[in-house]
This record gives sequence, C-alpha cells and structure tokens, in this order.
Amino acid sequence: MRHDLLDRIDQRTRLAGHNRLALLLFRLGGLQLFGINVFKVQEVLRRPPLFRLPQLAAEFEGVADVRGRSVPVLDLGRSIAHPERDVAGEASYLIVSEFNRSVQGFLVSAVDRIVNIAVEDVSPPPEIGGEQTYLTAVARYNDELIQVIDVERVLAELSDNRMVPAMSRPSVLPAGHALQVLVVDDSRVACNQIRAVLDQLDVGTTVMSDGRQALDHLKRMAASGEDPVRHYAMVISDIEMPVMDGYTLTTEIRRDPALAGLFVLLHTSLSGVFNNAMVQRVGADAFVPKYSADELASHVQSRLMDVLQAA
Repeated sequence: MRHDLLDRIDQRTRLAGHNRLALLLFRLGGLQLFGINVFKVQEVLRRPPLFRLPQLAAEFEGVADVRGRSVPVLDLGRSIAHPERDVAGEASYLIVSEFNRSVQGFLVSAVDRIVNIAVEDVSPPPEIGGEQTYLTAVARYNDELIQVIDVERVLAELSDNRMVPAMSRPSVLPAGHALQVLVVDDSRVACNQIRAVLDQLDVGTTVMSDGRQALDHLKRMAASGEDPVRHYAMVISDIEMPVMDGYTLTTEIRRDPALAGLFVLLHTSLSGVFNNAMVQRVGADAFVPKYSADELASHVQSRLMDVLQAA
C-alpha cells in the first residue's frame, strides 16, 4: 500500500456530480476485488494492535488506537461470511471509514488501488433467491469484476440499526389530506428506515432504486400531463447509487423546466463539509446525513408545512 494512495482526495472530489464513482479496491483473502466509496474512507493502515473493551459487541475484533481515537474494528470478510476469509490468514490492513455519523475500521487482507468508474457502468447486484447479498453494486474495470460491499447493511445488522428510533414529532397533515414523497435509494436498509419515518408522519411513499429510474419516472409523469411538482411534496435521494447518482439526478431535475420546481433533499451516509458544497452546486434544497430519524422527520415536516401553506 503506497503512502500517497489516499492523498489524491482533492483531485477525486472533482468527479463528484459528474456521475462517476471513486472506489478503493481491496481483497478479503482471495482474488476477488471488492470496493468501497473513497469518500467513506479516512485512511488505510497496516493492521494495528487491537484490544477489547467490555461494552464492545462480540462481533467486533476489538478496538484500534488510531491517532488517539478508539475505533471499533470488524473483520469484513468474516462479517459477510466470505468463503475464502478463514483460509487466508490474518487480515493485514485496516480501512478506517466514516459514514452514518460514525467512525469504524474494517480489516481486509490486501488493499489494491483507487479507480474511477462511470456510474452508468455500475449495476445493482444480482438477487439470489429473492434476497440481496451484502453487495450494493457490481462493476467491471479493465475486465475485472468489482463487488461493492454494502458496509451500511453490515453495520446495521450487527447493531440492529434497522429499527427506527421513536420520534417525538407527530404528523402535521390534516385528517384526510394525503401527500406523496419520492424516495430514491439503492439500499433496502435505508429505504426501510425512511419509509418508517414517513409512515409515522402519514406520508405516502414511492420508492425508486437509482437516479435514472427516478428521473425516467418523473419525465414520464410530465409527458403524460401529470405535474410531478404537484404530485410529490419532495424528493428524498441518496447520493451514491448505481446507474445515476444523487448529484446528477438533482442536476437533471433542475435542468428540466417541468421538474425544476421539485424540492430535493439529499440524504446520504457520506460525511464531511464537501457534501454541503455539492448540495449548493447541484441545486438541492437540503442535505441530511444518515441516519437520524428525528432530524429527517424535522426536515420532512418543515417541507410539508410549506406545501400545506401554499395550497
């Protein structure tokens, strides 16, 4: 692993909003390449010493001291039951990541390189027996198959974050008044979380799994004579998705006169001030980091009140 592998983040930020995905590639004990969005990666280290804490869940390998901060560490291969992990020996590298407002480390066997891939070349993962695997996407780069791991799902299953916390915010909709929200997210965990919040607010939902699907849906509505701006109170969109990302979806919505009036809230696990700058650049109305049920509900309620007052 070269020391300057993650020193090119500033260069890669120029790709965001241009429907491209930057992936850090790694292996879990075999030849298969896996990927994680580089905007979730803080740094990559040789495996440090790990130590146990009494309150640490048994699924974690331990805690690493990373620059004076205690970071909980998972063996990623074992967490997803990768068949080659247990015969590969000790995982040699630690990927320190930040998403969903938390920092965690993932042990991997080898770190390869960073690649930039056009999002249209990234596909949803295959479904096996009606259930998704621990993948959020698959892609090919120089004839190599890359499997993008759904690290959010890995953590959600370990910590049972799939359950939505109780909210202190009641519905603001008058009885008999129905409003619809378009939710765009490729993660089933995230869609279930968002839908649970909207259900508690008595808001109807339409769910799409990527930006291209959502954009085509909105354009078909407009072409048929139905006004998407009147039909949907708002669009809640993830940022990192296959086929078309949330930045590009927002840009395309603003470019289309029939869609430009839609209220767009970007809802993402990616952390950092960079997202706030991109929200302004692409013309989104709001940005909420994943995942706080109460904060998401607050933004939704604020928008619903504006819609009711304008009606």
